Amino acid sequence: MAYDLTDKLVIGISSRALFDLEHENGIYQSQGVAAYAAYQRENEDQPLLPGTAFPLVEALLGLNSLIPDLRPVEVVVISRNSPDTGLRAFNAIETHRLDITRAAFTGGAPIARYLKAFKVDLFLSREAADVQAAIDGGVAAAQLYDAPAAYRAPPGQIRIAFDGDAVLFSPESERIYKEKGLEAFIKNEKRHRHKALAEGPFAKLLLRLAQIQAHFPPGESPVRIAIVTARNSPAHTRVVHTLRAWNVSIDEAFFLGGLPKDQVLQAFGAHMFFDDQEGHVELASAVVPSGRVPYQGGELGSSKTRRRARKAPAAAQAEEPAA
Repeated sequence: MAYDLTDKLVIGISSRALFDLEHENGIYQSQGVAAYAAYQRENEDQPLLPGTAFPLVEALLGLNSLIPDLRPVEVVVISRNSPDTGLRAFNAIETHRLDITRAAFTGGAPIARYLKAFKVDLFLSREAADVQAAIDGGVAAAQLYDAPAAYRAPPGQIRIAFDGDAVLFSPESERIYKEKGLEAFIKNEKRHRHKALAEGPFAKLLLRLAQIQAHFPPGESPVRIAIVTARNSPAHTRVVHTLRAWNVSIDEAFFLGGLPKDQVLQAFGAHMFFDDQEGHVELASAVVPSGRVPYQGGELGSSKTRRRARKAPAAAQAEEPAA
C-alpha cells in the first residue's frame, strides 16, 4: 500500500532555509545560473552548515523516535534547484544524519503548486515570492530571516512561538486596529470576547501540533507552544475563548501590550517564532530563529488603507533557482 502523508505533520522546506547557502546565493546573484551550478557540482561533497530552520527540523524529526509506531513528522525538501545541483543538499542531509528521504527539485519553476501534492502543513523558505504564493494557496508559510549567531536550541524540547492576529487567528481584528485605531479595536474585542476568532493561516498547524502533544502524558510532551502577542487586557479574553473553542491548550501565553517581544522569546527559547509584522520579526531574529508570515494577497486593510507591500529583508533576496 502506498505511503500516506494525510495524518502526518509535513514540513516543506527549501534547501536554503535548511542549510546555510548564502555564499552560493551570492554567486547566483552576481554571476548567474551557470556559475552557481558549476560551483555546486564542484563542491557537492563539501558539507553545508545548518541554516535558520535546521534546529527546528532536526528537533521535529526527533519525534519519530519517540513515537515510532506513528512516525508523526515528515520533512520534504521542495526546492528550485535542478536535480543536478540539488545533489549537494541531499549529501548534506546524509552528513547531518537527518531522516529526510523525499524531495521535489523544480529546476527554477514555481514551488507552490507542489505543496498540496505533498500535503504540506508548513512551508519554510528564504524566498518571499514562494512564501507569498504558498499563503495565497492556503498553505501556512513563512519567509525566514538570518539565523541568530549565538542561538543554541534548547535540548530535549521543541519550542514554537506564534503571534496571534494574522498568524494563528484571522486578520479581522488587526484590520480594525489599523483602519480605525486602538479604541475601536478594544471596543470590538470586548463586544465579541466570547466569540471565537476565525482561523488564521497557521491555525491548522497549531491543531496538528496539539494532536502530537496528545500522544504524551500531561506535562510530559516534548512539544511546547507559546503565543506571544501585542494584545493585553481586556483584548486577551477573546484569545482564551478562541483556544477553548478550538479545544487547544497553549503551554505559555504572553500578552505584551506593545512591549518588545525579543527578550520574552529568548527566555522561552523558541526554535522558531512566527509573526506577521516585519519589525517584530527583525527584532526577534537577533535572538531566535524567526519567520515572517505574509498577508494573503500581500496586503491588509480596505482599498483606502492598504499598506504598500513590504520589501524582503536584504538577507532574504530571491533564491537561486536551485534553492
